[in-house]
This record gives sequence, structure tokens and C-alpha cells, in this order.
Amino acid sequence: MERILVVGDIHGGFKALTQVFKIANISNNDQLIFLGDYVDGWSESPQVIDFLINLKQTNACIFIRGNHDVYLLNYLKNGDLDPTWLMHGGSATVNSYETLSKKTIFKHIQFLEELHSYYLDSVNRLFLHAGFTHMRGVDFERYNESFYWDRTLWETAVALNTNINKDSDLYPKRFKLYNEIYIGHTPTTHISSTIPTQKANIWNIDTGAAFNGKLSILNINNKEFWQSNSLPNLYPNEKGRNH
Repeated sequence: MERILVVGDIHGGFKALTQVFKIANISNNDQLIFLGDYVDGWSESPQVIDFLINLKQTNACIFIRGNHDVYLLNYLKNGDLDPTWLMHGGSATVNSYETLSKKTIFKHIQFLEELHSYYLDSVNRLFLHAGFTHMRGVDFERYNESFYWDRTLWETAVALNTNINKDSDLYPKRFKLYNEIYIGHTPTTHISSTIPTQKANIWNIDTGAAFNGKLSILNINNKEFWQSNSLPNLYPNEKGRNH
């Protein structure tokens, strides 16, 4: 049976990506949904994007746009060296792109330009990098930046009283719009969780690969998950991202 697998934030951790693919025994029959932030932090961002471009030839893939992917696209197209970006993983990415050919860079620009803001499947499960703010849902969101920057969706889920059920008027209206919502962007390690974590009907798959955590893949149908080693163990001579 075909698995539907959602992949957390990679942040240039190519070794973690290939390792967790082996652990999860990924096959050509698996559908893969990536939640964004493919780059920044560890030194192999170009290798990650090359891998994903090739993966499209063998697997059904959905690639969501993350905020770090936007930073990289602006740099590759316009030479934009955003100081905030450089402080939060961008410097490693700039260094890793210095020796690439124009042909490869063009392919990466094309990949980044084709990323999705969000994906809604046939059974009303929503996938996006960060969140959204409009109470009527993603189709009504006024600012596309919310899809890859918003943290209020996850913060609301974390703070929600677990005794409030979905039928209550106190239950967040945004949550009621979709059967499940899958996000990354805000590491679960911020709430001392090292694995894919559910709060209300929100599933957060970012398990801190940019920092000291692991890269995770989750089967959305049965909630089985697989993880790489911690990224500092895979890149012992690197520091990853700054907080």
C-alpha cells in the first residue's frame, strides 16, 4: 500500500536526509510531502536541493515553501544578502553555492520558484510550512508570508486547554477548518519534545534538525515515524544555525 509521508525541516542536512530515507525504507511507491526549509544551517544545502530535484523523477512529491527557501531564492536571483538570513544559517548556504555552475544554480532557482505555499489533500488535510491567520482559512489569507512565517497557529495549539473539545465555541476556528494540519517552522524542541508532536489537530514535524535535533519523517495515516541521528553528530565539525 502506498504510504503518504511528510518530511520535516531539513536545513542543509543532506546526511540526515539520506540517512532517514534509508531508515524509513523509502520506495518509489511512497508519496512524499516536504514542509519546507530545505536550506540554511548545515553545509550541504545544494546537495539537498539536487536530491529533491532528482526525487521528483521517481516519486510523487509535494514541495512546500519555507522562509529560508525564500531567502535563498532572493539571494540566487538578486544577490540579496539579508543580514538576518546570514545570521541564521545563510552564511553556510552562501559558502556552499560559491563553486556551483550557472547551470546548477538555474535549476535550483527554478525549483525554488515552483514551491507551493500550501497543499490541501482530498480528505481535507492541510500541509504548510508555518501557519495562517485568517479564520476562514488559507484561501482567504491576505499575506502569503504568513504561510512560511506565522507562528501563532502552533502557539495557539500548544496553549490550548486540552479539555476544550472541537465542538466548543472556545475551540480555535482556524483548527475546525481542516481535519489535520501539518507544519514545520517552529522546532518541537522548544517545548522539550524531540519527536513529531500533535497539539489539538496540528502536527508539528520540525524536530530541530537546524539545531541539535533530528530530521523526522511521519506516515500521516498511521503516525509511525522515523528519525535520523542528531545533526551535530552527523556534522561534528559544524555548528548549525544560531538561535
